[in-house]
Amino acid sequence: MCGIVGYIGDKSAVSVLMVGLTKLEYRGYDSAGVAVINGGHVQVRKRVGKLQALADSLKEDPIDGRVGIGHSRWATHGEPSELNAHPHNDCTGRLYVVHNGIIENYHELRDELLAAGHRFASATDTESVAHLIEANYQGDLVDAVRQALARVRGSFALVVLSQDEPDKLVVARRQSPLLLGIGHGENFVASDVPALLRYTRDIVFLDDDEMAVVTKDTVEVTDLEGRAHRKAAVHIDWDAAAAERGGYPHFMLKEIHEQPAVVCRVVSRYASEDRKEIRLDEMDLGDDELRNVRRICIQACGTSWHAGLIGRMLLERLSRLPVDTDISSEFRYRNAILEPNTLVVGISQSGETADTLAGLREAKSRGLKVVSIVNVPGSTVARESDGVIYTHAGPEIGVASTKAYTAQIAALYLFALRLGQLRGEVDTARLQRRLRRLESVPAQMEEVLKQEEQIKAIAQEFYQARDFIFIGRGFGYPSALEGALKLKEISYIHAEGYPAGELKHGPIALIDAQMPVVAIATSSEADTETSKVIYEKILSNIQEVKARKGKVIAIAVQGDEIIAQSADCVIYVPEVTYSFTPFLVAPPLQMLAYHIAVLRGCDVDQPRNLAKSVTVE
Repeated sequence: MCGIVGYIGDKSAVSVLMVGLTKLEYRGYDSAGVAVINGGHVQVRKRVGKLQALADSLKEDPIDGRVGIGHSRWATHGEPSELNAHPHNDCTGRLYVVHNGIIENYHELRDELLAAGHRFASATDTESVAHLIEANYQGDLVDAVRQALARVRGSFALVVLSQDEPDKLVVARRQSPLLLGIGHGENFVASDVPALLRYTRDIVFLDDDEMAVVTKDTVEVTDLEGRAHRKAAVHIDWDAAAAERGGYPHFMLKEIHEQPAVVCRVVSRYASEDRKEIRLDEMDLGDDELRNVRRICIQACGTSWHAGLIGRMLLERLSRLPVDTDISSEFRYRNAILEPNTLVVGISQSGETADTLAGLREAKSRGLKVVSIVNVPGSTVARESDGVIYTHAGPEIGVASTKAYTAQIAALYLFALRLGQLRGEVDTARLQRRLRRLESVPAQMEEVLKQEEQIKAIAQEFYQARDFIFIGRGFGYPSALEGALKLKEISYIHAEGYPAGELKHGPIALIDAQMPVVAIATSSEADTETSKVIYEKILSNIQEVKARKGKVIAIAVQGDEIIAQSADCVIYVPEVTYSFTPFLVAPPLQMLAYHIAVLRGCDVDQPRNLAKSVTVE
């Protein structure tokens, strides 16, 4: 969750560190600090709160150097304070460490080190690592780090700086993401790609139980026993401007508006020019292996799980395979029955989500093949999968996922079409028809986004509500879950999503004049009989809400005059075939949550207690 940045080169280290930490603010933090070597001594500055407090301190009393480490902390062990903020040092004040992860045996290590005379200043688990390295230091920093880590249980992404060996940074990783940026006469360390986009696009991703010695001219990667590992750099083609707000007041609003271009990019990337084939280039599974799949298990967390619920319906419709969708943190522990020829699909924006990664490894330990849907090239989930479908959404900075979600749905749609084609369920004409409709979706999303002022007016009417209920059926149900999640994430309003058919099985007891209900009620003349029945039943649910004086915000297709007679407010979306409705329903739900949060004075991009990527369990 926390942010790590390291630099060694000829630039001002503080400048690089602060730029990198700013780009990692979306990960969530409560304090921050930097340490740089200057004139043979380490200078440190830490502050509680936003990065601006640290920046102001550095402006008032500058420190400088050409090698340094920085960290933004999200408290686990010990309250937010300057003493608990990273970097942490040893007794001598000559060695400093920044760390993401959890040292599970830190109590044991701390007691041992205290008994040996070490003095601790903080309540963190990280400080035990600094003292452990000190206890093993005999003039060789790399060897001391290696010996210390042999004693450590838990997860870590570590960067170590020592004034006794000022020409290097020593880094190591286990179950927490860490990467190296390759420059010219300078090199970088970070916990996520956006921290480095201003300086380099060539990235080396460390794997579990790997170490690296980073100098200004070289990067040497080994395992924790010292055996050399050859690592190729991955070139990241993200536009650095994508990590800037670009005139928008918040990253979230910018990323909501980027969705049409992102969906277009996904389709263009994987559909052949004649639209007769879906080409999944990063798939190490052959066509015969995919044809032999007899069951699919999707596992993901949060918003990615909601995308997985939509993916289940798409895969079942288009490939006619049975599909389960699990929350990753449950999947790995429930001892699921995973028969041979089951394909496990993991979905993760960052590719570093701890529970999703653990679920992937559980599947592979049982001899199953794994396909991942990931946004970040070279991420751990991507590297450990048998096949990858990249969503090409670019950096998503807002903590509440928006464009990554619709990109995941697009990727799942294409994967479902590919499997359907291989299994003889989708012929060329049907494939081309579906792709043409998918290609029209971005323009229709643009039409929805033009209604921002109307959505803002609805937000003005309901932003003081204490609770919301979101309801939907079929494809509307996962959309309802996602709409509720967006609202609670960024506005701190209690919100729940339900299948509309469950309304009378409990939630209806909550409805009164103060309860807004968001009803997803999309239908069209081209829809199947089933979707028309679903629409009629949603109308009945709306009447049930109105009979109890609830307020209804409906999302319906243009030209639907019936819905206006029942709902208090209606947000209209273009008419599309039923399976494409999640693309058009997502933007107004996201925008409603956004404007409600802004009206409530919430920190939209960095909501409290949340981090963009959950890299520890």
